[in-house]
Amino acid sequence: MNYIVFDLEWNQCPYGKEQENERIPFEIIEIGAVKLDSDKKIIDEYHTLIQPRVYKKLHFRTQEIIRLDMKALEKGTAFYKAIREFLKWCGEDYWFCTWGNTDLLELQRNMKYYGVLQLLKGPVAFLDVQKLFSLDYEDGDSRKSLEYAVDFLQIEKKREFHRAFDDAWYTAKVLEKIHDDIADTFFSVDCYQYPEKKEEEIKVVYPGYEKYITREFPSREDIMADKNVTASRCFLCEKNVRKKIRWFASGQKNYYCLAYCPHHGWLKGKIRMKKTDHGSVFAVKTMKLTDEQEAQIIRDKKEEIKRKRREKRRQEKR
Repeated sequence: MNYIVFDLEWNQCPYGKEQENERIPFEIIEIGAVKLDSDKKIIDEYHTLIQPRVYKKLHFRTQEIIRLDMKALEKGTAFYKAIREFLKWCGEDYWFCTWGNTDLLELQRNMKYYGVLQLLKGPVAFLDVQKLFSLDYEDGDSRKSLEYAVDFLQIEKKREFHRAFDDAWYTAKVLEKIHDDIADTFFSVDCYQYPEKKEEEIKVVYPGYEKYITREFPSREDIMADKNVTASRCFLCEKNVRKKIRWFASGQKNYYCLAYCPHHGWLKGKIRMKKTDHGSVFAVKTMKLTDEQEAQIIRDKKEEIKRKRREKRRQEKR
């Protein structure tokens, strides 16, 4: 199995958000990638410029960052051809690797715009090297810049930053420094292409928490009525546990619960709703081991929501 470490550069509407094409707010103009073998050693390289079709003028920030002009890009390859070439270069057996989760999202959004999304079946499992760096060398929650990681790991700066191939090369060098137990365990799942059927739903158990990605439902209410979604289960002993605080809404997108396993302690549940392009909804649910302090935060959150609702009702009666 190989690792495909890639980076993208993209352009956005130079005339402001009002004139933006909502289907493709960021148009890819450059793909850079390196291929690593199973020992994370570089064995091949890929680079191409993409001919713009949506935004024919560079946004001033894009031009400032990547130091390219439109004349160079106009000589590039059409995206629908470049993506086929890139995926052929990737081969059959590989993991995508990126710095952060945005590049994979925008790659798929551009593919959908050009009608070639079927070439990359999702949901896509990948390695978020930014997250892995934080888990391996920092607190697991912070998200630092690529240049910060390069400096931290004392990787020699042989290239500039903010061009697709150069950033892919540096990301690959950071990945080489990630310990195998971290890289092999904490892979990510991109949900731009969400599960459509029950048998396609995804459940992954990581150290300390479980993630469940549902199929699409007509509405949030339908998701919360599904017992498989709202069940509380300890992912360590695989037994159903009693909720101490039942699922409650916090805003339009998030639901929380609190449960207790007699063998493994407190579990914090979170359901995050995500809308699809055609108005349906799917959910990403996590059940995470937590402590008494975090459990109290959940209790306080629910009480605060109840207090605000009571206050709103009093205001409406006046």
